Amino acid sequence: MGSPKPKAQARPQPKVWLYLLLLTLQYGSQPLLSKRFVRREVIVTSLVLACEVAKVICAIILLVKEGSLKKQFQQWTLVGSLTASGLPAAIYAVQNSLLQISYKNLDSLTFSILNQTKLFFTAFFTFLILGQKQSGKQILALALLIIAAILLSVGESKNTSLSKGQSDNIVLYGIVPVMVASVLSGLASSLCQWASQVKKHTSYLMTVEMSLIGSFCLLASMAHSPDGEAIKNYGFFHGWTLWTLVPVISNALGGILVGLVTAYAGGVRKGFVIVSALLVTALFQFIFDGKPPSIYCLVALPLVISSIFIYQKYPYVDPKKKD
Repeated sequence: MGSPKPKAQARPQPKVWLYLLLLTLQYGSQPLLSKRFVRREVIVTSLVLACEVAKVICAIILLVKEGSLKKQFQQWTLVGSLTASGLPAAIYAVQNSLLQISYKNLDSLTFSILNQTKLFFTAFFTFLILGQKQSGKQILALALLIIAAILLSVGESKNTSLSKGQSDNIVLYGIVPVMVASVLSGLASSLCQWASQVKKHTSYLMTVEMSLIGSFCLLASMAHSPDGEAIKNYGFFHGWTLWTLVPVISNALGGILVGLVTAYAGGVRKGFVIVSALLVTALFQFIFDGKPPSIYCLVALPLVISSIFIYQKYPYVDPKKKD
């Protein structure tokens, strides 16, 4: 990527730790913000499109900041853009819509834990597309992650405080969308990695391309979709309030922070941020919603934390290089 790279052994600067802390808070609070400030009548497509616009703005800011915007624009071609970013963009557009549906139907901690299964699917598709192997301990870590997801699924479906219809809705409109989104996330991440390695696209440029292509896909699908009809009948900002901008802006700030962490703290594994974000989500949910984690979440959370730490700590080592 076109951003400055830190020295291999350089210790993170204090500002880098600040970026990591802020990114952890953003990751951990995003599900809660979306659930609290996005009313149920908000049209999903309008929210996704707003988030895509925010991502484009973030990526352009970062390209300007690193002084490469003009160079990227001069080297840009439509064919290259569609080849590298077209399919991932379409996949991410569907994924984002599924996540917005899931936000509304799961509590924040359950959503955050289920969302971590994308690590498993990323590993799977990376192996299929790029031939990137996993160590034995990484496979164990992925197995722990799937066990945690199954625990949460069983726990939510057997929630005795809900009627059968409500329980079915949580599974159908909460668990299923986030799990399908995780599969799509893994596929899209692998395709992006392929584009970065083979097509030499920078991550910021791909963010702009994928957001624009994804937005066009959503706009095209609106012609024959319930969301398209709803926007025609009620308007693009139906159900929006000023507070709806909070999760949209948070999403944009998260994009900026990801860029800063990638640029200045390449040696710091983002898995630590993901683990910390789960704990932040649990804490925020208890503080602001007064809802303690369920027994299934309490069992699943250490499994997720353990799996991510194991996965990050024991990467695959080629025996030939080891010798």
